[in-house]
Amino acid sequence: MLSDINVLDLSRVLAGPLATMLLGDLGANVIKVERPGSGDDTRGWGPPFDAAGESAYYLSVNRNKKSLGADLTLAPDRELIRSLIAGADVVVDNFKRGMLARNGFDVSAILAEHPKLVWCTITGFGPDSDRAGYDFVVQAEQGWMAITGDPNGAPMKVGVALADVVAGKDACIAILAALVARARTGRGRHVTVSLAGSASAALVNVAQNALVTGEEPRRWGNGHPNLVPYQLFEASDRPLVIAVGNDAQWSACARALGLAALADDPRLRANAGRIAERGRVIAMMSARIAERSASQWIALLDAAGVPCGVVRTVLESLREVGGSAHTGIAPSVPGSVRMPPPRLDEHGASIRALQWSAFAERR
Repeated sequence: MLSDINVLDLSRVLAGPLATMLLGDLGANVIKVERPGSGDDTRGWGPPFDAAGESAYYLSVNRNKKSLGADLTLAPDRELIRSLIAGADVVVDNFKRGMLARNGFDVSAILAEHPKLVWCTITGFGPDSDRAGYDFVVQAEQGWMAITGDPNGAPMKVGVALADVVAGKDACIAILAALVARARTGRGRHVTVSLAGSASAALVNVAQNALVTGEEPRRWGNGHPNLVPYQLFEASDRPLVIAVGNDAQWSACARALGLAALADDPRLRANAGRIAERGRVIAMMSARIAERSASQWIALLDAAGVPCGVVRTVLESLREVGGSAHTGIAPSVPGSVRMPPPRLDEHGASIRALQWSAFAERR
């Protein structure tokens, strides 16, 4: 879909590389610029490392790219990068504020020289902040940790660097929107995304609850602030989750569990009533579910059309979706895996030899 789009990736770690990998999955031609010698920070984020010495972290977000080792402090490499910019449709960076300008890359001037270029800058806390953007810090400061974890325990981060992931996807969306606008107007633009902004927006209904009530949201553990029952339960052999999203599902759920007293209680027919009676509903369901295995309950609940599932390990979940130790999970967008993640500067010689002249001529 994006086979005629050329992307210069000046980013590193997770949010930026994820955004450019998604563009690559969609068919874009991506060149990843890395520091000579060490490369992307995540090349050293291990173990685990694969047989070739590449970290699993790096491999997870860098397929469908070519790698060029280049040093922004060296004049010849700066000229090479300028030539690549001249032939690019999209540039993605996540440098700290002022870093590019100090090395001779003024984004405003570059966009004036190349008005069709789409430039995406990803920051931690916005374009006017000098703070380093790390997922853990963003999860802490944007309210995520305050609502995650056991109600009686400490604040807890999400098990994946999800603020980075959300920001990377937001960046990809912003880039695609800018490319659509360019197709209509003939002009590119500078788009900015921040981890903090993406994390705040991702609070969605939790944020709206707080805005409507003026009250601090609490931690619900595996429960839900707005729905009952919508949480984890312990079957006789392993945990399962039940996610009742409407009143019809509630009736089906209670009857599938053989809990006629709950199914026939008029106070529980609407979700608001179940919220008010949360303790009683959950206590009765928990006692009942503990009597049988998870697979038995899943069969009954599935037959009744009640959303449910067992709690799987990561490896259990991957057995169904597949995946490669080298190229990761299949693209989540309608794309394909065309190239494995590159070794550091794997394509440097060919890129330097060609200078992407054909790439630049197209512009």
